[in-house]
Amino acid sequence: MTRINENYLKLKASYLFSDIAKRVSAFQEANPDKPIIKLGIGDVTEPLPQTCRDALHEAVDAMGTSKGFHGYGPEQGYDFLREAIAKNDFQARGADIDPSEIFVSDGAKCDSGNIQEIFAQDIKIAVPDPVYPVYVDTNVMAGRTGNNVNDRYEGFVYLESTPNNGYIPSVPDEKVDLIYLCFPNNPTGATANRDQLKAWVDYAKSCEAFILFDAAYVAFIRDESLPQTIYEIEGAKDVAIEFRSFSKNAGFTGTRCAYTVIPKGLMAKDSSGAGHSVHALWNRRHCTKFNGVSYPVQKAAEAVYSDAGKSEIKALTDFYLENAKIVRSAVEELGLSCVGGDNSPYIWVNAQRPSWDFFDTLLNEAGVVTTPGAGFGTCGEGHIRISAFNSRQNVEEAMQRIKNALTARA
Repeated sequence: MTRINENYLKLKASYLFSDIAKRVSAFQEANPDKPIIKLGIGDVTEPLPQTCRDALHEAVDAMGTSKGFHGYGPEQGYDFLREAIAKNDFQARGADIDPSEIFVSDGAKCDSGNIQEIFAQDIKIAVPDPVYPVYVDTNVMAGRTGNNVNDRYEGFVYLESTPNNGYIPSVPDEKVDLIYLCFPNNPTGATANRDQLKAWVDYAKSCEAFILFDAAYVAFIRDESLPQTIYEIEGAKDVAIEFRSFSKNAGFTGTRCAYTVIPKGLMAKDSSGAGHSVHALWNRRHCTKFNGVSYPVQKAAEAVYSDAGKSEIKALTDFYLENAKIVRSAVEELGLSCVGGDNSPYIWVNAQRPSWDFFDTLLNEAGVVTTPGAGFGTCGEGHIRISAFNSRQNVEEAMQRIKNALTARA
């Protein structure tokens, strides 16, 4: 009889978004004349930038000719895109990243979930709490944890992000091997400064650990004092892998393009203590399991780095940040503390009551859908996440509804 991977049975059923959908459906059935506004999703809502659309059309037209047709491309990505990424996202920030250290893919979610495959089964892993669930679930599937006990998996080191530390976790007291960090953070929207990231780099070096740095929301950083890549931090190339995406800056959630940076000097050891290139291992895995991102999509991604593309991306992310400013201002007017919304499209609200209770209040009394923080981990309890990804009209109306509902309750 064919047997299953029983590690999948350890996975705690994810009720978050199914529960949200059920509660929203029940509200709509009971209130068919009351429209709802969804500020819980992490999906973008505005159209693709014109420069990206033009590049996509041109590439598709080229694919219709014998001379311009492209079949299988390089699994690591076309040179034109890797060179544009290295120059604009890293070298322009003083980070010495070579195009050959960049792997183009169809999503940062895929890469951050798949990267664990090249590491040993018995390593100790640190994850933030609250956390982007992919970091946790993929390691559970791989068999690196025990069972889920009281909403936490045995074997993980949890890095607590709370109001007491400004939602920026500190390095743990114990030694770990692999560290997941995400800044600007999903779900909290918190950002880490240079000193905080330097502490993590120094810790990783002292432990001979690796940092898996998710920078999917970096395009929303407006504070120039904040690092926009971990490779701005001295020593990071010796310990860090960085994940990036075109989903949030250029609206590629439905188009699919991202990339991962693995410095060639990054070395890991086997059981005998011999060193091996992580870059080479990931290249082997990437080439075996991935056939590359389509040529038209990579041309559209390259257009992000043109002068016109940069201007349009800035306008697009500015639009969402203005939405975030509206949300944060309304939350603070209500006397609630929050983080995010200034260098991030997410606002993490300290609801001062159970997450699901506050979710139900906003849904039933304001017709606004948010995301309960408890769905992101133990430290998320008592919080909700509000997303700035929506139209300006909807964001303004949603926050007015929330203010009216909570003021009436006071």
